[in-house]
Amino acid sequence: MTGRDTGRNSASRGRRMADKARGPRRPRVEAPRDEAADIGVEARLAAGVLLNAALEGRGGLDSALNFREVASLEGPDRAFARAVAMAALRRLGEIDQILDRRLQKAPPLAIRTILRVALAQTLVLETPAFAAVSTAVKLAERDPKTRPYKNLVNAVLRGVGRDGPGLTTAESNLPEWLAARWKATWGEAGLNALALAAREEPATDLSVKPDADPAEVAALVEGEALPGGTVRTGRRGDVASWPGFEDGSWWVQDAAAAVPVRLLAPQAGESIIDLCAAPGGKTLQLAASGASVVALDRSETRLKRLRANLERTKLEAEIVVTPAEDWEDARAFDAVLLDAPCTATGTFRRNPEVLRATKPAEVAKLADVQHRLLDAAAERVKPGGRMVYCVCSLEREEGETQIIAFLRRNPAFRTVPAVPAEVGAPDEALTPEGWLRILPSMWAEKGGLDGFFVARLDRVA
Repeated sequence: MTGRDTGRNSASRGRRMADKARGPRRPRVEAPRDEAADIGVEARLAAGVLLNAALEGRGGLDSALNFREVASLEGPDRAFARAVAMAALRRLGEIDQILDRRLQKAPPLAIRTILRVALAQTLVLETPAFAAVSTAVKLAERDPKTRPYKNLVNAVLRGVGRDGPGLTTAESNLPEWLAARWKATWGEAGLNALALAAREEPATDLSVKPDADPAEVAALVEGEALPGGTVRTGRRGDVASWPGFEDGSWWVQDAAAAVPVRLLAPQAGESIIDLCAAPGGKTLQLAASGASVVALDRSETRLKRLRANLERTKLEAEIVVTPAEDWEDARAFDAVLLDAPCTATGTFRRNPEVLRATKPAEVAKLADVQHRLLDAAAERVKPGGRMVYCVCSLEREEGETQIIAFLRRNPAFRTVPAVPAEVGAPDEALTPEGWLRILPSMWAEKGGLDGFFVARLDRVA
């Protein structure tokens, strides 16, 4: 800090000397407002707001989309701000490694945010360095609290541009406690593969209605059909403008998220309940099979998206708003799907904020919820019926451990081993018990998957 202040004082003395040589200063004339530059600054400000909201807690980024700094932007600028925030979240550990090598002492959070946003642009999104540096300095200038650090912002960013970022480690993007857990479960190589997967922005996956041809949908959205029938596309932007959206030919759903319903194997005319149904991609799969479907969830707000998608795809389901364990309806079903609430650590490709928002205590807390929901779900299965339990978590306490304990409590149920090729899952996802443990690092050559644990349990007649 001392060296920077000395340089600033020296520069000020030089300007005063030059002013004396030129004579009296003329009145300042305001330059025309550069609206494009102002929008660029506002978009970067919004990116910082989104980044910090995501770091403050689960769901923070989505809530921040309604903040004035974000909501006031035009669509393309709002999309850019979100893209920058997501890039910063995916590479946060590496970005901080770069900054810590260049900062003698920790700056205020506002300055670190400006630097993080700028490096996410240049190092991840390949934004021209001059644009990122210029807007970062302007951001620092606009607030009296950050203005004294504008030269620091300029020096750090230009230094990285001149010298390069230096060596960083993918594992640094993971919270230490999660990295330790995953290393203990999958070893050093498994941890490294997960860390590399966490860096990358995923493509968009679409589930296709049975009356639509996946190959034709893939051609329309410039994508490819994956095993199981999911269509994967590298398209970006508003999905509502994509071919096939308006006529309800498909809905957005990660390829791994489509596996549980395929394992449940719904049949036309069967009665099926989707417990914890929101946001509803699996409900749409069930309804598309011709089954009679009940979609139950405790959140009316989260069910709004399901209602809209049912209307768009012209599919039908009975929607019930209540906690699964409190539902007083006496019906039993041919098949039950339980996609239980979980830490969602397997979704870090699409939701990088979950890695920062999830705390160690949540694993045990949610495991207790899953235990209760499993027992409630079992009571809904007819004799001779079946149940699929799944979570988008990488934690064993929420997956394997739950099923081991459930089978001990419920001798009327038995595991039906999955056949990966039949349900569109990677072969290496099959566990010795016959369950599926899908990791985000699998199918890396195809672009990866969300992490899931999936088990099918049949009730003995």
